[in-house]
Amino acid sequence: MALNPARSSLSSASKALARCTRLPPPSVASRMGLSTRQMSTETTTTTTNAAADSQSSSSERRPRWSYTPERMKGPGFSINIVKNPARKIWHVNEDPEKVDTVFNRLLGKNGDKMLPDEIKWLAVTHKSFDQGRRGFNTRLAYYGRQILALETTRSILASPLPEGAAQEVTFSDEHDREPFHHPALANVDKLYARQPRDVTSKEKIAKLALDVGLGEITRWKPRMPENLELSGIVPVLNTSVLAIIGAISLQHGAEVAHRVVRDRILKRLA
Repeated sequence: MALNPARSSLSSASKALARCTRLPPPSVASRMGLSTRQMSTETTTTTTNAAADSQSSSSERRPRWSYTPERMKGPGFSINIVKNPARKIWHVNEDPEKVDTVFNRLLGKNGDKMLPDEIKWLAVTHKSFDQGRRGFNTRLAYYGRQILALETTRSILASPLPEGAAQEVTFSDEHDREPFHHPALANVDKLYARQPRDVTSKEKIAKLALDVGLGEITRWKPRMPENLELSGIVPVLNTSVLAIIGAISLQHGAEVAHRVVRDRILKRLA
């Protein structure tokens, strides 16, 4: 008789738990502001997770550079009205072998193996391509620009002055003061006769990029496909070259990047 209260309590608790696990009537769910799907059981959650896992696994099989993530796609329409629809048509390279060929031309033998595939595609992707949804090379190019400027300055300081350039820079001072001279500072005066921008101008780098075929693999969207020069192909190609330099430095270190700049870029621009 002493156990009857315990059995009664256990029975009541079991019935209460059963009532809690059942779905509420549609009227109750509507008053709570919940839909039937939101009030679903664990089976629906498991099915949803399985579908999400299947979708994510299918995305993982594709290279990241080859598609736009589903969650970054818009509603399917654009408010940008183009007067000439033909300008919206522009095809970019999707062949990995062509990318490897250009990297070998630019960086030399086994140049296609210096960077992972995703980084190679990122380095040749301009922010105008696919509205930047697949990543773009602006940050890599900023880093590569500093490396190119530093190595170009070193090259100027270590090279003799070009013919016709002033061998000595003269200074005029109203107090007849003489500037400080020291053998260690003699090469600094060379920067008065030749600046890094004279060696690595945008036009020279763009010509180098076109010579190795970088224009065929750079992914971008020109504003006027019928006139690439006015659309800005020169700065776009510069960005790709600089991004490759920056990516090599991050992947292999400064020593390798400086060697690439000296042997594969500055020697061709000289």
